[in-house]
Amino acid sequence: MIHQVEKLVHVSKTLHGLSEDDELLNTVGNKLQDLPHVQHTAAHFNSLKLNESLSQLFQFTQSFRLHMDWLKTEKHNFSLPSGTAEDASTHLLLLSTHLTTSLQRMGEDAPGRRPPPSLSSPRPSTCSSVSIEISERLRVFGNWSKRVLHHLRRLSRCRRH
Repeated sequence: MIHQVEKLVHVSKTLHGLSEDDELLNTVGNKLQDLPHVQHTAAHFNSLKLNESLSQLFQFTQSFRLHMDWLKTEKHNFSLPSGTAEDASTHLLLLSTHLTTSLQRMGEDAPGRRPPPSLSSPRPSTCSSVSIEISERLRVFGNWSKRVLHHLRRLSRCRRH
């Protein structure tokens, strides 16, 4: 799973097609309330539990998959580098599959068995800023996910000894 998350972080850096120095990166707002807001405080990481954390990762992954699907269908309305939304979608699907498998091994059902939440589609005129926001939030999600997965791996190793 960590490998997929690392690939997501890499793809997120190229998703919007802008350089890191571009001024638009500083104007990213929170237009997309449907995207997950991750908790990344020390208190949150100290309270992580394996099954709950994997379920939350799965739900967040599903949310980003919906947004990537939207980007793929709307990419003609703004300049999106070729293949980046598809790459991100592929890595999110693989991560989702790994999470589902891990949850099933623990005897848990993946939370995605219910219908996915609806996505409030932004207006096409804001597609460029939306792609920037999705990209930045995907990068934050990827970095957060790596920390969560590393922490959970350490916790599971401690329990074995």
